[in-house]
Amino acid sequence: MDAQWAWWIAAAVFVGAELVTNTFYLLAIGLAIALGGVAAWFGASTEVQWAVAAILGLAFTYVAHRWRRRYASPSLQPSADIGKSVHVRHWNADGSARVDYRGTQWTADLATPDTPRAESMVIVDVRGSRLVVAERAH
Repeated sequence: MDAQWAWWIAAAVFVGAELVTNTFYLLAIGLAIALGGVAAWFGASTEVQWAVAAILGLAFTYVAHRWRRRYASPSLQPSADIGKSVHVRHWNADGSARVDYRGTQWTADLATPDTPRAESMVIVDVRGSRLVVAERAH
């Protein structure tokens, strides 16, 4: 098998893997590997083929990283629950509580250990399926 075909097959594997990950990094590497195959097709030495693939791989990965940081949407949106009031049904000894919120009961934790316990609290954070509550501002 000619060297360019080995490069192009490897490039196809990376581009195919990119379809699963959707990060653009594997696409950048796949494109660099494909261009290493182009260098092989033009008759470049093995060292030049590797140099082309390595240098372009670094450059394309850098470009992909910059593009993702600039155009990717933020993955963590602030919770719409923050700032909402909850009614505390029962305080537990460990500082957690059962609260009524959105028509059901949730487990809530105090924002800090010294947060005063009250019947009505405000959500300040959401950690997994638990609400983090603090004293209502007066």
